[in-house]
Amino acid sequence: SSRAKSRVCPDSPRGPCPLPSRLVMDDEGENEFVSEQVNEIVKNAITKTLGAAQYNKDRVNAWSTQIVDETLKELAKLNKPFKYVVTSIIMQKNGTPLHTGLSLYWDTKTDGVTCVQVGLDSMDCITTVFAAMI
Repeated sequence: SSRAKSRVCPDSPRGPCPLPSRLVMDDEGENEFVSEQVNEIVKNAITKTLGAAQYNKDRVNAWSTQIVDETLKELAKLNKPFKYVVTSIIMQKNGTPLHTGLSLYWDTKTDGVTCVQVGLDSMDCITTVFAAMI
């Protein structure tokens, strides 16, 4: 059954968005979207890419690409029956808030989404992973 689902990521750079911690895909449990597992993959990609870097507008595109590519590479290694979409936003900390939201129309029993926010001294990174079962 498909139904619309809306989530809003808080503008605080701490932790994942308030999404269900686990979306079960089947009764066996082997082909499920486990947000904790995906969150770890995303956090590792962000840490590997950004480390303790300071915001640099000339490097943002490369950083975003690297975070997305690294996340997709690690998700593919899970060998789960999903198509993935990964987005990444890097924003300089300058006192301006960033508010994001998303709305989904899909099967909540088989598909999943998670959002990870990491705040560094000079920038915030928000990476979202969408997973649609094949």
